[in-house]
Formats: sequence, structure tokens, C-alpha cells
Amino acid sequence: MPSNNYLALGDSYTIGESVAESDRWPNQLVDSLRRHGMKFSKPTIIATTGWRTDDLARAVSEAHLKNEYGLVSLLIGVNNQYQGKPVDLYAVEFEELLKTAILFAGGKKENVFVVSIPDYGYTPFGKPKQSVISPAIDEFNAVNKRITLASGINYVDITDISRRGLQQPELVAADGLHPSGKMYALWVERIVEDLTH
Repeated sequence: MPSNNYLALGDSYTIGESVAESDRWPNQLVDSLRRHGMKFSKPTIIATTGWRTDDLARAVSEAHLKNEYGLVSLLIGVNNQYQGKPVDLYAVEFEELLKTAILFAGGKKENVFVVSIPDYGYTPFGKPKQSVISPAIDEFNAVNKRITLASGINYVDITDISRRGLQQPELVAADGLHPSGKMYALWVERIVEDLTH
């Protein structure tokens, strides 16, 4: 993997809602990759709490980024599910975003990875509706995984880690909904394992 810039595309999970900037998983990832001897500058993060796939696509087009990133990640879809948007539309918009991510990596698919959507049904906020939330998250993840693997892109599944949130309250941020820095650290361990194997 080249020493280069890292672009993280996403929503509240990527911007790290309710955690310190240093605890955001893209920042933790860069720190970890540096410890593995890889030279990465501070990540460029295009992500905002509440964004769906269409919001992210709009923001990306307005950002006028260059196709010169050594690493690009994509994690998007929870707000499509939360806001009741159809999974078929998500599939179309996710695939377009993935193609864009590949372009930003200079066409090098090996430098792109997708992270699965975490399951917020395993948080104090989501617990009352877990029986509805969890199957829906599984459905959205089945779609993004299928598209990712069909595109020849690395897929990092962290959803099982997110499902420890009720048993291990320290993995949930103070807002009772988003992951804590400790959960993000567990994601990063898995991502690094995938990137460096």
C-alpha cells in the first residue's frame, strides 16, 4: 500500500458522532497503519451525521476531489434504512458511490474498502425496536456486500462487533446510539487485519 492520502466517505459513523476527533475510526486507522510502518497523512473525511447515499453523493460531487488517494473507505446506508428509504434505491446509489470511490483511488480497486453498516438495534436507543432494526440492517448489508464483492473490492464486516453494544456498554458512546472510541478501536483492528494480510 502506498504512502499516501486517505479518503473516508460516510455518515455519523465515519465522522464519529459523540466521540473525540482522535477517536474517530478513520483517525484511529491512520494511527494504526503508521504503527505498521505505513506513512499516511491525516485522513480527509467527507461525512455528516444523518447523510443517506444521495446526500453523500451530492457532497462528494461538490467537493471536487482529485483521483489521487492511496486509500479510500466507504461506509453508508444506516440513514437510508432509518428514514425508510427503499433498499432497491440504496443498491443503485451505493453502487454509484463505490464506482466513485474506485475513481478516487486512481482506479486501484485494491486500495478501496467498504465497511458494513453497524446495527444500532444493539444500543439503548435502538433496543426497543431491535426486532425491526436488526433484520433491516442485515438486508441493507446483504446488498452492499453483494455489490462490493461483485466489484472486486475488500469488504470489512464489523456488524457483529456492533452487536456487543448492550452486553458491553462501554462500546456505546454517551449518546446511547453511536459507537464509542473503544468500539471504533475494535473496528480498526479488523480493518487493519484485512488491509495488511
